[in-house]
Amino acid sequence: MTPFPTLFSPLSIGRMVVRNRIVMPALTTGYAFGEVTEQLKRYFEARARGGAGLIVVGIAAVEPGLEYVISAADDSYIPGLRELAEVIHAHGAKTALQLWHPGRYEYVELTGREPVSASDLPPPIFSRVKPRALTVPEIKKIEEEFAQAAGRAKEAGFDAVEFIGSAGYLISQFLSPVTNRRTDEYGGPLENRMRFLLEIVERTKEVVGKDFPLMCRLSGDELIPGGNTLKEMKVVARALAEVGISAINVTAGWHESRVPMITMEVPRGGYVYLAEGIKEALRGTEVRVAASNRINEPGLAERILREGKADLISMGRALVADPDFPRKAREGRVEDIVTCIACCQGCFDRLFEGKPLTCMVNPGVGREGKVKVEPAEKKKNVLVVGGGPAGLKAAQMAALRGHRVVLCEEDGELGGQLNLACVPPGREELGTLARELALHARKAGVEIRTNTRVDARLVEEMAPDAVVVATGALPVVPSLPGVELPHVVQAWEVLGGREVGGKVVIVGGGGVGCYTAHYLASKGREVTLLEMLGKVAGDVGITTRWILRENLRRGGVRIFTSTRAGDVGITTRWILRENLRRGGVRIFTSTRVKAILPEGVLAEREGREEVFPADSVVLAVGSRPNSGLAEELRGKVEELYVVGDCSQPRKALEAIHEGWEVGLRI
Repeated sequence: MTPFPTLFSPLSIGRMVVRNRIVMPALTTGYAFGEVTEQLKRYFEARARGGAGLIVVGIAAVEPGLEYVISAADDSYIPGLRELAEVIHAHGAKTALQLWHPGRYEYVELTGREPVSASDLPPPIFSRVKPRALTVPEIKKIEEEFAQAAGRAKEAGFDAVEFIGSAGYLISQFLSPVTNRRTDEYGGPLENRMRFLLEIVERTKEVVGKDFPLMCRLSGDELIPGGNTLKEMKVVARALAEVGISAINVTAGWHESRVPMITMEVPRGGYVYLAEGIKEALRGTEVRVAASNRINEPGLAERILREGKADLISMGRALVADPDFPRKAREGRVEDIVTCIACCQGCFDRLFEGKPLTCMVNPGVGREGKVKVEPAEKKKNVLVVGGGPAGLKAAQMAALRGHRVVLCEEDGELGGQLNLACVPPGREELGTLARELALHARKAGVEIRTNTRVDARLVEEMAPDAVVVATGALPVVPSLPGVELPHVVQAWEVLGGREVGGKVVIVGGGGVGCYTAHYLASKGREVTLLEMLGKVAGDVGITTRWILRENLRRGGVRIFTSTRAGDVGITTRWILRENLRRGGVRIFTSTRVKAILPEGVLAEREGREEVFPADSVVLAVGSRPNSGLAEELRGKVEELYVVGDCSQPRKALEAIHEGWEVGLRI
């Protein structure tokens, strides 16, 4: 019997019965452009095989000219959609197609089209091109396009369709008073602003029939100043129930919202209250409600359902990270689940950069059906040197293939730099990753030896068939006068627990420097951050960069810079500028440190020298490969692999992916 009986109980959504309460919501993959591809089919097949109850495919365009996502804009797309639905059905899951129109969020650079919206207000993200306000006949035409696309989805064999009324796309743009300034029957009071959505539902029912399940993805709170809150969205939900919607998947915010919604700074289940509010508003109806955002563990999902806060659990990136999450949870193998830690490195950061979906903790994403973990033809004795993310993943994969693997770690704790990265506030999930990597390596059969320093002599004594060197990186010590003074420490030492004085100057404004600044500010230190380039946090993913900088602002960190965030990703640049403006942060970069003095740091900016007083000076100027052992072993070991930061310092995503690939290659 499953330890999560409610999560794995069936449920009806209109006439559709799903085998459990786990819904995979639509998430853009970058695997298909108009037509369904083999890669997209294999990706969804893995999630259906893994046990999800309902898989929502999307986003799917409802009109021509938007082929940078999959499309349902004309009949030519039906055969591919049918193949996709059949692949999902073959493994017992139900599937819905999410129908979409970008409105003012259109990527004009890709389509060359004039964007349209409820009103002619340009978006602060994406193309930022001023849209044209739709005429009433054009509104009716788009409503018809939604309905006809739904008809194609039904013909292709999908069990339901979902309208995306969240994230800031066209339906959201009509719903929100921020983007809808119309004075006709589609603007003004909420009853008019939701007319577009309700008419889409009504016209769609005429096309697909009254019994075909229709769903809607709604932002329970737009999280935009002046936008709709839970109060207004309850009214929208009730109106949707009256026109026959079968389910509402409740999420939070828009792409342009100023608060975190999908990053690890959001507590697990942090937006469940929105689903709970919508469910309360729908009491007495047959409409099912799904809770969304950062629900990545089965115990939490079970509690949400048992407490009556939702009927379904929406797990997007949790199923990207581990397509077998449902099966493992149903069987009680919770420890085997690969947890999404909301790092965003492989999903949203890449998608907003125009790259296809991958995953830091699951390198197999997008390679389903192509790369398999198969037994090695010849079992080997493998030595892995280094217990950071690259070494642990390499060891796990090699052991899963049947190799005899010994992993040696010089420190007493596994995890490498993850043990430092998880120290700043809001980064605790990186500790989850470190623990899981170690656990999964052990469960795969890896023999782990901590407090074991490996040199060439030990390698010779062990005589392995293959050696994987994953010794990580070392912090750079800059060539500065005074760097040897006793009050100068490395950021890694600070994150490792070393105490510093009350007034701190951090030299270096990359990710390590910024997170160290946030950590020290949270401890009550007075922090000044100096960066020689024209930006701070330039090496932090675009999804989380603005959050980090906002945390610095709130913590009282003074950031000296000469530019105004010109490098920040399209989704965050205006957010950062607005946060800095409102907070009164003085921004100067191009601040070159010339020397470290007993009383502080001597730096030059705008042609003038200035001393920044400090009790402690923290260095965060980068890292260099710890490649000594790898160089020593070259030519002495027949099969040698170098992975992770000891090859080239980068992010955890690259380290884990390299370890995974090497483990499959040995």
